[in-house]
Amino acid sequence: MTFEISVGSADDVMRMAEWAGDEGWNPGNTDAQAFFAMDPGAFLIGRLDAKPVACISVVKYGTSFGFLGFYIARPEIRGKGYGIQVWNAGMKRLAGRNVGLDGVVAQQHNYKKSGFRTAWNNARHEGVPAPTALAGGVTLVDARGVPFDRLAAYDRRFFPEARDSFLAPWITLPERAAMVAMRDGEIAGFGVIRACRAASRIGPLYAATPEIAAMLVSGLAAKVNAKAVALDIPDRNKVATEMALGLGLTPSFETARMYTGPDPAIDTAGLFAVTSLELG
Repeated sequence: MTFEISVGSADDVMRMAEWAGDEGWNPGNTDAQAFFAMDPGAFLIGRLDAKPVACISVVKYGTSFGFLGFYIARPEIRGKGYGIQVWNAGMKRLAGRNVGLDGVVAQQHNYKKSGFRTAWNNARHEGVPAPTALAGGVTLVDARGVPFDRLAAYDRRFFPEARDSFLAPWITLPERAAMVAMRDGEIAGFGVIRACRAASRIGPLYAATPEIAAMLVSGLAAKVNAKAVALDIPDRNKVATEMALGLGLTPSFETARMYTGPDPAIDTAGLFAVTSLELG
C-alpha cells in the first residue's frame, strides 16, 4: 500500500469539514471557505492508495503563530501509524512558531507528549438563549457596515496575530450573520453566528461586559432565527460562563486550548467565545 501526504484542494477542505462533522464537532456549513482563504497551503491530506484517509490543518498566522486543527484519521486506518505521519508533516510546516490547538479530552495526553501544554479549557454551552434587554447606550449594527480596518483592529485584541484574509469571508459568507455592538462611537463587542449541522455556532464573541455579550448572543440568534446556539467558552473567563448559564445554555462538550509556547498576549477578559475549534 502507498501512503502519500499532499496539500489539499478546495474540495479536500470541504471533505475535512465533513469528516469533522462525522466526529461530532459540528463545524459551520460554510466555514471551510473562510478556512481555505486564510492559508490555502495549510490543509494536508493523507491518501492510502489514492483514497483520502487522514488530514490535518496547520495554518500560519503572521510570522510567529500557527494553529493546528482538523487532525482526523478515518476509523478504518486508526492505530496503523498513518495519522502520526500526517501529524509530523503538519508540525514540520509550523516549525519555529508558537502552535495552538483545541484538543478533545481523549487526545490531550498525546498532545502533551508532543510538547503542548494546557492554557485553559473551552466548555461548549448550548441551548435556546433567553431574550435579553438592551444594554444602556449600546446599539447593534451589521458588521458588514463597519469599516473593515476598525473591525480587524478590534479582532486583533483577542487573537495572537492579524487575520484579515480570514475575517473578511468569515463575516460575509452565506448562512451566517455578524453584528457589532457600538457604544459612544466605539466598538464594544463583536459576534458571528453561522448555521451548522446541529446548533448554530457563535464565534468569535467579544464584549466589553457580560451584558453586551448576552445582548449579542440574543441579537444574533434572533437575526437568523436560530433554534439553538452553541458557544465555546474559555473557562478562565468566569463571567462568560455565568453569562451563558444566565441565558439558559448548558455545558455539552469540552476541549483544552493548548500551546507549545507561552500564552499569547490577548484580551482574555473580553473573550467570551473562541472563533472555532479548527482555526482558533
